[in-house]
Amino acid sequence: MRNAFYYSILFLMITIVSCKEKKTEPSQSKSESLNYSIELENTVLNWTAYKTTDKIPVKGVFQEVKIINKVASTSVIGVLDGLEFEIPVASIFSKDSIRDWKLKEYFFGVMKNTLKLTGKFYAKENGKGKISLTMNGLTNELPFTYEVQGDEIEVNATMDLDTWQAQFAIESLNVVCNDKHKAADGISKTWNEVAINAQIKVVSKE
Repeated sequence: MRNAFYYSILFLMITIVSCKEKKTEPSQSKSESLNYSIELENTVLNWTAYKTTDKIPVKGVFQEVKIINKVASTSVIGVLDGLEFEIPVASIFSKDSIRDWKLKEYFFGVMKNTLKLTGKFYAKENGKGKISLTMNGLTNELPFTYEVQGDEIEVNATMDLDTWQAQFAIESLNVVCNDKHKAADGISKTWNEVAINAQIKVVSKE
């Protein structure tokens, strides 16, 4: 009887010690365990330039974007922070082959070292960020805003081409597009403003 009592006490002590030694691992939520990354095949990069004193929009896309370092993240917007990219200017497309040729030859073609545009994203959690963008041999910041809609990030920015000292390229393009860039007032104008819109598809894996 006494032995049974001692064994019962010993079993109870071992059980208590074992319970103390067990560590509870913090549970990981589903959103924290997801690995988000960009699905480049369904990402679209749009641009809108402007001509004539009436500021008529001219729209197009870049058909090719290369990701230099694909970023994985636990959040949707995190896939942009630190992302580096290249955009070959030869991939510009506006549904007008003559216009595209002029843009390649007389706009990008007169810039320094601009067979491609290169950049790096810096994204914050407040709907804003910046791109360190290199064009015409210069690297400057391009501020942008963004919205997350489900599995897509929509990025919007407005480039002031003067920031990259592209006035000569604008004048070069305006010369070869002189008549097409005239409004009723007879003034030919190519604007230094270009709107950028990117629709970035994000995928997740458990």
